Amino acid sequence: MPILSGAMSVRRFRVVGALPENWRDVFRERLEEHAFKDNPIEVGKEEREGWVQIHNLLENSFEDFDKWLYNDLILLSLRVDKKTLPAKLLKATLEKEYANWCELNGRKRCPKDVREEIKDRIESQWLKRALPRVATTDLCLNLKDNYVILHSLSDSAADRVRKRFYATFGLRMVPYGPLDAFPSAETRQDLLDTVPARLGEADLEVR
Repeated sequence: MPILSGAMSVRRFRVVGALPENWRDVFRERLEEHAFKDNPIEVGKEEREGWVQIHNLLENSFEDFDKWLYNDLILLSLRVDKKTLPAKLLKATLEKEYANWCELNGRKRCPKDVREEIKDRIESQWLKRALPRVATTDLCLNLKDNYVILHSLSDSAADRVRKRFYATFGLRMVPYGPLDAFPSAETRQDLLDTVPARLGEADLEVR
């Protein structure tokens, strides 16, 4: 839970959209719907993702408000699991299996359909024993001031969170720019309309 442990590098996003009526109950229901589902043993190489509690990535229930809602703040973590196999070891194992098949069947080459069957069988066996690679991205949603703090500088992680965030809450996360530091729309527009003076036209005092 890096977002709770002190100094960190984060990205900030504006939240665009209106909160639904009875948003506490609505958000709890949507979080339950989009929560991370425990991996079955038979899971393959596809990625699996969903929300978990920020305090523990194994906790995927949001029934208890006290574990994710703190006054005007919502603390969550997006968990992504993916099983991978060691490429070099898999390749060597498959080549050995192909050679064994050729020796048993008196063939010089292993047919394509047989190679595919052997590969599927080996991968399935290995994936059942493999543990997934787990990644989490923490976020803090400030409902009062309408912004999100995301504990990641990765564009791909941010895109994944933004899609899941919109699917869950119906709210959009918009990247926070320098002009967003000015609360007045008039001030922001004045800055956009300002043309910087060229060096030759500026009043410079040389000392």
